[in-house]
Amino acid sequence: METPHPTLGTLLRGLRSRNGWTLKRMSEQTGIPVSTLSKIEHDRLTLSYDKLLSLSQRLNIPLSELFAEPAAGSGAAAGQVPVTARRSIGRIGDAVQVTTPNYDYYYFCPELRQKRMLPILTRVRARSLAEFGDYVRHAGEEYIYVIEGRIVAHTEFYDPVTLEAGESIYIDSNMGHAYLVGEGCDEALILGVCAAGEDFVAMLMAQDAGAPAP
Repeated sequence: METPHPTLGTLLRGLRSRNGWTLKRMSEQTGIPVSTLSKIEHDRLTLSYDKLLSLSQRLNIPLSELFAEPAAGSGAAAGQVPVTARRSIGRIGDAVQVTTPNYDYYYFCPELRQKRMLPILTRVRARSLAEFGDYVRHAGEEYIYVIEGRIVAHTEFYDPVTLEAGESIYIDSNMGHAYLVGEGCDEALILGVCAAGEDFVAMLMAQDAGAPAP
């Protein structure tokens, strides 16, 4: 029998269960309404990458831990030095899928904890900035490689650039950005590798100050 495809909802529900939190307590910890959390846990609502970063910081855990499957056994003892010879095979069937209006995200290697990089396969659908909406901004850096199709990379301080399959772009992620499907393509497939900066919390909290909960 096939293993169920991991989802953001199942991982978030598992995280809440491991902490012994009710939905109300989780809401207090994250600032997200109970009704919204319930929809996420039941896979009726998803969050974009920047919102997921904000969620992980409100929980005071790395984003890689949010996407990490529960460890087998009793877990590591407090203060135990982490293993430094890890390996993970990324398979699409094991990836955590998150679908938003603009992108289909596939977060790879969810069993690895404390990752410093987050590999994400992304299917791009939006074709215009009007369709995309506001630029995405979040802490850290990212590298984007076009696998299939063609994209137009829009960034806050540069002219748009068209990238063909085999081409790539590296940006500071706190600069507003959006990746759109290029002319002549129905969709595009890109591989992104995102790395968090040390100033995650300060930047995200400043960005989210006074903003309504998702």
